[in-house]
Amino acid sequence: MWIKFEKRLLMAIQVNINRESWPLESEFRISRGSRKVSEVITVSISDGNRSGRGECFPYARYNETLDNVEKQISGIIPELNEKPCRQYLRKVLPPGAARNAVDCALWDLEAKKANSRMWELAGLSAPEPLTTVYTLGVDEPEKMGELAFENSNRPILKLKMTGDGLDFDRVEKIHKNAPNTKLVVDANEGWTIEQYLEYAPRFRELGVMMIEQPLPADQDSQLASIPHPIAVCADESCHDTSTLKGLV
Repeated sequence: MWIKFEKRLLMAIQVNINRESWPLESEFRISRGSRKVSEVITVSISDGNRSGRGECFPYARYNETLDNVEKQISGIIPELNEKPCRQYLRKVLPPGAARNAVDCALWDLEAKKANSRMWELAGLSAPEPLTTVYTLGVDEPEKMGELAFENSNRPILKLKMTGDGLDFDRVEKIHKNAPNTKLVVDANEGWTIEQYLEYAPRFRELGVMMIEQPLPADQDSQLASIPHPIAVCADESCHDTSTLKGLV
């Protein structure tokens, strides 16, 4: 969808909003559900000479859909034409998928106008290679063990858990088939505090280096006064800067 806004004495900007569907090689499951396709929204902002690009993945956990994210982006285009800058964007869009897509497009456009790179514009050092994790979606323990063996050359595997009583068996199979690989366990809010207390000390012996979001976001206070044999990481509990204070 091309949307063009003209204003006297000002160069028009053109905003292109598209939807893309990317079929996954196999079904991807986490504790909240599964998907076979990743559906994203891409945004292109052009000043007539250069174009900046961004994208986002609307996330149902935060009540985001393709429709309402696209509506958010379309709705701020008149204001964006008045003030096409990242600083103003923070005033007209809340943190989330829509703002991410437009923000990335504006960064890209600004860098191209300046004949520079985004990290230079941000005053950062040149980026260096980073080790990332490879994620295994929830499956039967035997199947996840097979996938771990196929990916045992990777330095870190991230394991989706579901709280269905089979999570220890999953991690045990994975560790057996990838004994030299570091492991991160991600429950996506799917555990109870009792499951955390049971699994955390046992997982430490199986090469698990971190547990991500074990409890529902509104139950994090239960973690404050119990032992942490493994580092605990927030995900759904930390959606924007306003939620940082409650994690420390």
